[in-house]
Amino acid sequence: MFPFRLLKKTPKTWINVYSIPWLISAIFLVGINLRPALTSLGPVLPEVRSETGLGAWGASLLTTLPVLCLGLLAPPAARWGRRWGVERLLAGTLLLLAAGTGLRGMGGLYGLFAGTLMAGCAIGIAGSLLPGIVKRDFPRHAGPITGLYTMALCLGGALAAGLTVPLAQWSGQSWEGALSAWGLPALAAALLWFPLARGNSKQRTDTAQHRGLWRHPLAWQVTLYMGLQSSTAYMTFSWLPTILQSRGIPPLQAGFLLSASIMVQTLTALIGPSLATWGRDQRAAIMVMLALTATGLAGVLYGSILWAWFWITLIGLGMGGAFSIALVLIVLRAPNAEIAGDLSGMVQGIGYVLAALGPLILGLIPEYLGSWQWAGVPFGAALMGAAWAALGAGRDRHIHL
Repeated sequence: MFPFRLLKKTPKTWINVYSIPWLISAIFLVGINLRPALTSLGPVLPEVRSETGLGAWGASLLTTLPVLCLGLLAPPAARWGRRWGVERLLAGTLLLLAAGTGLRGMGGLYGLFAGTLMAGCAIGIAGSLLPGIVKRDFPRHAGPITGLYTMALCLGGALAAGLTVPLAQWSGQSWEGALSAWGLPALAAALLWFPLARGNSKQRTDTAQHRGLWRHPLAWQVTLYMGLQSSTAYMTFSWLPTILQSRGIPPLQAGFLLSASIMVQTLTALIGPSLATWGRDQRAAIMVMLALTATGLAGVLYGSILWAWFWITLIGLGMGGAFSIALVLIVLRAPNAEIAGDLSGMVQGIGYVLAALGPLILGLIPEYLGSWQWAGVPFGAALMGAAWAALGAGRDRHIHL
């Protein structure tokens, strides 16, 4: 049961006990909008390359660019939130996301790259701010709220992956219109956050005590786990439909398979944080999720394609739980909301820069090695690295500065 009467009161916004459902709905809608810009491109990427003449390097850069923006914009997001107010910054960021997503279908290849850059910047800022809000307003219910938010991320990603090809067909085989359409939900989310931003004040917080965060081993372990498991996820979002098509699956079905995999993520995304907080620490739960992911990816790459639905189900269960636990680790390892915000910036900043290497490397494999058979190398390296980092990040410890 969500804590509709347990929200920590704060003078920073007009939020009170009677508007908590609005806040939870706003958090959910933000989550819905932080994945469509990333998952809508993969199903139509072969068509984009065919119509624009985009080469292997260009396609790899296009899939890497938004993830790189996530990393570069996450670290300063907490500082900007304290300066301008978290709710105000989120509202403005969602408007930027709507504009960037819409631009991807305008102006041809230049609009596609420019819009992707704008959307990636917006997602990087918004994604970094949410853990601090959860720690501030739901300090005793971080697991359920993080699970709800992560479920929304998966739902938005699944809808974009599954509906982009039908949208393109409905709009006359136009991938431009299909990509632009995902700006409308972001605009709706921005409108929902504007009332929350009313009366939001700047927060003057002394951040000097948080500078030691970058020298704390536990902070780096959480960061590496986030980055490496995210690398696996973004390689999947960007290239799984293309890999499936190379194995003889039609584009529409490949998009639906990616959508189904992300939809399955909602199951473990919702319950993963709660399951992880039941035990002494999170290490066992993380290992189970990573093992499911590894088995599913191995099946897609090297197993019978007749079992495709089974393989993508395993991928979805593993990735949903691995990512939701990564988010809740930010909250669990921070002793207060201020450090949670700064840790979120570090984890998502460095983590997503690291994660951006995955889609770039994976996209170049068929160009230089001749087939997708070698795709297991970057996938395996990322998963093994994530498991190693989780041995430290999953311990029941706090970051004390």
